[in-house]
Amino acid sequence: MEQFDYIETEKKYLMQTYKRSSFVLEHGKGSYVWDTNGNKYLDMIGGVATCSIGHSNPTLVKAIFRQAEKLINASNLFYTEPQLALAKKLSEISGLDKCFFSNSGSEAVEAAIKLAKKVTKKSKIIAMKNGFHGRTLGSLSATWKESYKAPFSPLIPGFEHVDYGDIDALQSQISEDTAAVILEPIQGEAGVIVPPPGYLKKVEELCKKNNILLILDEIQTGNGRTGKYFCFQHEDISPDIITLAKGIANGLPIGVTLSKRSINFNPGDHGSTFGGNSLCCAAALKTIELIENILLDVEPKGNYFMSKLNSIKSDNIKEVRGKGLMVALELNKKDKSIAEKCAKKGLLINCIDEKILRFLPPLTITQNEIDFCITVLESVLVGGDSDD
Repeated sequence: MEQFDYIETEKKYLMQTYKRSSFVLEHGKGSYVWDTNGNKYLDMIGGVATCSIGHSNPTLVKAIFRQAEKLINASNLFYTEPQLALAKKLSEISGLDKCFFSNSGSEAVEAAIKLAKKVTKKSKIIAMKNGFHGRTLGSLSATWKESYKAPFSPLIPGFEHVDYGDIDALQSQISEDTAAVILEPIQGEAGVIVPPPGYLKKVEELCKKNNILLILDEIQTGNGRTGKYFCFQHEDISPDIITLAKGIANGLPIGVTLSKRSINFNPGDHGSTFGGNSLCCAAALKTIELIENILLDVEPKGNYFMSKLNSIKSDNIKEVRGKGLMVALELNKKDKSIAEKCAKKGLLINCIDEKILRFLPPLTITQNEIDFCITVLESVLVGGDSDD
């Protein structure tokens, strides 16, 4: 491969939509990644919750290779076995009936919005303050953060936002034109905000009472992240529509919109050229199988991790929160250098708004790896030395 300056090449040829770290990642294995200089890092970002079963999982690699040899994408003009098998599997896990396959979480949300409007023949959708649902025009309209939205206004009309966790605020916004409520079971991009106990059940009851569809965005909370395959399964609720993406195929691009049988598209209503392609569906099937084998370990690992985070003696720690292996540590004051300090010690973390450390490691992470993470964090938060 041609040798070049990675940073200058990125500036020249890529649109500047991301702020990147200064090093170049080359390969990964399990919970670790290596850069082009041979430095090793424990990856507590996990591809932002996409690497459910670790980097370069050998069982998954073999499944991808076998499918790539057979068929990658024949389009949705034909029946293909991996797509049908994946739809059946997801239906069995979720309790819902129908699947639409796309390529990302944003696309899954777009499909959910279209479904809600088509089926109800209503136009208003209630979303949550601080919620995140994607960056395409429909999903961005449901997203809260104004800085994401302002350059692209006017967005799609009919979206209202209410306080997350406040059932009275939600009830006050319901009208005869409300088609659906969309929310994350745990808000991810906001910094792992866990709702009050029983809140999701109250939302479901309110939706049923008013004949409103309940859309749960499980893009980050799904795929075993919280200890159940879907986060909503921790409570006795039944959503009308679920959106899924990120970790379903361990990093390969796939989005899914699941719905109850009566909530359905007709031919021509929607489509996706690459959605449900054989390669990504085969990868998802194998990833789900591997997740199911370790699902019971996720909550104990998460509880152990949070207990160790809580044991760090630092005046700058405000709160530790989360569920399963979706965890956040919030600081009392901002520290824009903290991710860089951790990286120098071999730990990759995600820092939101310079004060919330979000951890989304592979579900296969070990206790020893968690202990290493704690050691680094403790040295940075308590010792403040980034040069060891």
